[in-house]
Amino acid sequence: MRLQYQGLTGAEAEASRKKYGSNALSPKKIEGFWDKLKDNLKDPIIIILSVALVLIFVLSLFGMTEWYEAVAIGAAVVLATLVSTFSEYKNETSFQKLQEEASKINANVLRDGHVVQLPVNEVVKGDYVLLQAGDKAPADGYLISGEVKVNQASLTGEAEAVEKHAIGPDDLPENKDLSNHYSVFRGSVIEDGEAILIIESVGDNTFYGVLSKELAESDERLSPLQLKLKGLAELISKFGYIAAILIFFTFMFQKSVIANGFELEYISDYFSNWHSVVSDLLSAVVLAIIIVVAAVPEGLPMMIAIVLSLNMRKLLSEKVLVRKLLGIETAGSINLLFSDKTGTITKGRLEAKLFITGAGNIYEGFQTIPTDARSLVAFSITENSASFVSPAGEIVGGNVSEQALLMFVQNANDHVVYEAERQKEILFNSQRKYSASQVRSDFIPKGFQSNQLTLIKGAPEVILDICNHFHHEDGKIEVFNNKKEVNAKLDELADSGMRLIALAVSESELNDSQSLPANAVLVGLIGIRDEIRSESQASIEAMHKAGVQVVMITGDRTETAKSIAKEVGLLTKEDDIVLRSDELNAMSDEEVKAILPRLRVIARALPSDKSRMVRISKSVGKVVGMTGDGVNDSAALKQSDVGFAMGSGSEVSKEAGDIVILDDNFHSINNAIRYGRTIFKSIRKFIVFQLTVNVAAVTTAFLGPLFGIDFPLTIIQLLWINMIMDTLAAIAFGGEPALDRYMEEPPVDREAHILTKNMGSSILTSGLFITLFSIFFLSFEPFRELFTRNGVLNDGVFLTAFFNIFIFMILINAFNVRTENLNLFENLRQNPGFLRVMLMIFGLQVVFTYIGGTILRTTPLTPQEWMYVLGFALLIIPVDLIRKTIFGLNKAPASGK
Repeated sequence: MRLQYQGLTGAEAEASRKKYGSNALSPKKIEGFWDKLKDNLKDPIIIILSVALVLIFVLSLFGMTEWYEAVAIGAAVVLATLVSTFSEYKNETSFQKLQEEASKINANVLRDGHVVQLPVNEVVKGDYVLLQAGDKAPADGYLISGEVKVNQASLTGEAEAVEKHAIGPDDLPENKDLSNHYSVFRGSVIEDGEAILIIESVGDNTFYGVLSKELAESDERLSPLQLKLKGLAELISKFGYIAAILIFFTFMFQKSVIANGFELEYISDYFSNWHSVVSDLLSAVVLAIIIVVAAVPEGLPMMIAIVLSLNMRKLLSEKVLVRKLLGIETAGSINLLFSDKTGTITKGRLEAKLFITGAGNIYEGFQTIPTDARSLVAFSITENSASFVSPAGEIVGGNVSEQALLMFVQNANDHVVYEAERQKEILFNSQRKYSASQVRSDFIPKGFQSNQLTLIKGAPEVILDICNHFHHEDGKIEVFNNKKEVNAKLDELADSGMRLIALAVSESELNDSQSLPANAVLVGLIGIRDEIRSESQASIEAMHKAGVQVVMITGDRTETAKSIAKEVGLLTKEDDIVLRSDELNAMSDEEVKAILPRLRVIARALPSDKSRMVRISKSVGKVVGMTGDGVNDSAALKQSDVGFAMGSGSEVSKEAGDIVILDDNFHSINNAIRYGRTIFKSIRKFIVFQLTVNVAAVTTAFLGPLFGIDFPLTIIQLLWINMIMDTLAAIAFGGEPALDRYMEEPPVDREAHILTKNMGSSILTSGLFITLFSIFFLSFEPFRELFTRNGVLNDGVFLTAFFNIFIFMILINAFNVRTENLNLFENLRQNPGFLRVMLMIFGLQVVFTYIGGTILRTTPLTPQEWMYVLGFALLIIPVDLIRKTIFGLNKAPASGK
């Protein structure tokens, strides 16, 4: 069927592309920079500042304020909004671009008589596409040969597969009806079968393309962590708004009542002086605005996007593609991982090594098999395979086992290639564990009478049961009365990690029930070896240290599964449990729950076993990770907390997964979990840093007037602090390294509060210290004397020094926050972005000091005054070191690996 079509030539494909367009869908639109800017200008903080700007500008017209204050606030608002918008826009576009690049899928297309793998976007109208189980249709078209079962859930919402077969003479190719029997549409998943599809519509003209335009362009639902951060931000904001209202009335009460000694006569005089009242009202409003600006942590909800964007390239370099935000968030909480064996724990590069006859004889290599048997083995493999050899000599299509079998006979070119017509087929799937082809050819194997044969291939326990005879090496057919001895030999080979596939032949025809004939002749068994990845044992050990139970799920025999599980360190104790699928299915859910902590391997597994294990594990509170690569794995991938789809797997499994492991490597799953934990830690560090600044800024601004200083920090200064604690800090903490030691900690509880006691102690200790020092510094006369000029007190110099001390303290505290250990410089080289951001803020602060003038309320400082500023700012270090020691945190620097 496959290579009887030539397909388009390169020139024809190019002409089709020019005439009918590309198969690329119009890119998913993200909010543009200007739209995002307009949305950000609607932020409550920006609106409040804009009101203040207008108010101050109007009052400046009456000489009650300076005009440049309004200009400065306006400039600061514009600058802060532009920086925030640009950072958000850049991160979103970068994240989308990386996802699009890494998510590209291929299709098997016939071009110039060859089957080639092309990116889906390069498919054109008129192309011939080979569809096999696990593929996703690249465009709309109609079948010209073959039969397939197609899942059209992405288009219709109906999960049940529908049967499609070749177009008939009375059918119309242009009849694009989802219900007809010959049309296949883009996005549909091939669950079973094999067919050739001729492409009729591409790109936005496909049914999927039209539908996607009508649907919402993105899913705006928030992940659990985003909801937690948003909730935390809203809670803190409420306190900020309440504090702002309180400070407004407190300020006015202090000016009107307390300052007048509670005397009604003086209070009345105060309110009769409208100029004084308006001036104080303005001061109260400005002070309230300062409180709001300082208190509202609007950067919290966007922190996840920034951190994930900064880590996306790192994750891709570790062969991990994050498809869904929820996946990488939850990865750090996984405490039970169900992992496939082939290609994940093993290399997935299968090589057929042995041939075992029904007599129990073993031949190493295809060419060592006697001639009569060799011809039948070659015929049985080549004419009952989903893989095939292209004219270029490449083996394409099918799964890795099919390709390994075909390579076994293809490497030896001395066997005869016969003309064969496939009349009926049963394609392999993991439920039935066999495939069969009914063929008619000019080849009649020795010992057989007919040139119409049914070729059977599959799991030994399935195939041996239907074989009453075996084909001897000399071509004779003998009674298969030594099954027990053969099975013992197979067990021995399986114990060494060998995977076995049985070949059989029958002269009976296939029936429509897709069941096998009961009178088959065993041709022999092929032994396939899959080398274990060198890093698998260390990765599994790391998982165990991280508190993650690993259960290997494989279709292999129990003996093979045990052998590999022992080698990689999964089976280490006497009470470790290995179950076969039939044993598992004989157990009740309660019985499975009882043995779950000791379960290590499920052999001869079915896809339904995966779904059941996910359901049971989640019911006992486990956070479950599941790997998968086949069509039938999609349900389990979706049901699990984190679905890890394999990069070489079917397109439907990738669609169902949260994370795609691009190299199919177990070690990469380890990396995904490590990064999940790192991202959560980075977000928590950012929260501690930001809330410390919130506490310090709000309480200082609140208490300042009570100590005779109406505005310890001005609105402009608070806007600068706001930019530091939001966008710039997010970038600094977003690049924190994914340390190996995070995999020595227990998994993060998925339901854990975003704030911990340790975080609270850090926020309160540092925040209150900065506040108390600020009030003490502002109200204690000896501090003022340190900043005299020529023996004269200078408020401008003094307040400039305070502003710098406040900024430098929160900068230095960032070093305290980024590590739980006493060594503040731990792993600093692994996050160069942190140091760059901190140095940039430090440099800008120095520049602002010299050029800020009346706008920033700064004046240049002398070298000696700078020394005082730095000395006071450094006091935050011993304060936090004492806190860490008292709270029993890690007293010694970690290895930092």
